[in-house]
Amino acid sequence: MIELDAAEAFRGAQNTVRIVGHRGARGVLPENSMIGFEFAINTGVKLLEFDVVMTADFVPVITHNHRLHAPTFRGLDGHFITEERRISELTWDELRQYEIGWIDGSTAYGQRFPDQAQVGDVHVPKLEDLLTLVSHTQHSDTFLMLEIKSDPQFVSAPRYRERLVAEVVKVVRRTDLSKRTVLHSFDWDLLKVCQAYAPDLPTSFLTYLNPPQTHCGEDSSRTVSPEFNGCEETIPQLVKDAGGKLWCPYFEDVSQDIIDQAKELGLIVAVWTVNEPADIKRMLGFGVDAIVTDYPGRVQRLIADYGYRIATQTRSKARLEASKQAS
Repeated sequence: MIELDAAEAFRGAQNTVRIVGHRGARGVLPENSMIGFEFAINTGVKLLEFDVVMTADFVPVITHNHRLHAPTFRGLDGHFITEERRISELTWDELRQYEIGWIDGSTAYGQRFPDQAQVGDVHVPKLEDLLTLVSHTQHSDTFLMLEIKSDPQFVSAPRYRERLVAEVVKVVRRTDLSKRTVLHSFDWDLLKVCQAYAPDLPTSFLTYLNPPQTHCGEDSSRTVSPEFNGCEETIPQLVKDAGGKLWCPYFEDVSQDIIDQAKELGLIVAVWTVNEPADIKRMLGFGVDAIVTDYPGRVQRLIADYGYRIATQTRSKARLEASKQAS
């Protein structure tokens, strides 16, 4: 049997679109939390996207921003924080003191997710916590889209960036998940570091042309992402030339022509972050391989209504489908 890498788990097939749980299932449960990841897996969503940064004592942890996030972090006093300290300046023991199971509905960020449950005693997980869960036999068909967050503060610090990649890869290898993990970033230079340090792990290239105006309260990757002005129509070729197997564009930036171009190059296309029914249907019409979403159940429902199959496949089935496509 031909050995295929983790990227192939994100490739669609005829009448099949993959669903990727964005930060677990952010629309309904606390983002980047173990309870959110477990929920997604238990509802048949076998592809997980999440964000990784590193603490002051070099522990890779799963959270989106480079600072504590005021709308979702509560201190020991039970109140939402007012000081957003840098995670790179906190030790793991300090970070674990904060709770992340509630969302502040008075903030613009909180108002974006009115259906998110409030759950007590939820904390930022280590990368190892999620990977250990996924390494269990019953989750052998779960694959990971691991976004390494590139901190603008360290963009000119090669040793730090190499250490970040090294610590992430160390955990991936220690949990024996090299064949089920894709390394994913907006920072294409950081992906070069990933390719040099772990050439066996496929890389996924994130892009966006126009920063989403609705994504308030989240760190922007604009300063670490390539500038595409004047070459928007050649992005799929740029991804291919950079050694990418998976292209992950912002869904508002894609058209039928650009999706077709990417497919002709053999790229897997996973669009982010698609939540509204009309947008989900439009992406299904374009024939994307995968939809990254805060609402996995919503996409499942629309996929079924659209007449597509909801993919909850095993690794062996993924290999078989990909092998048939290749032949």
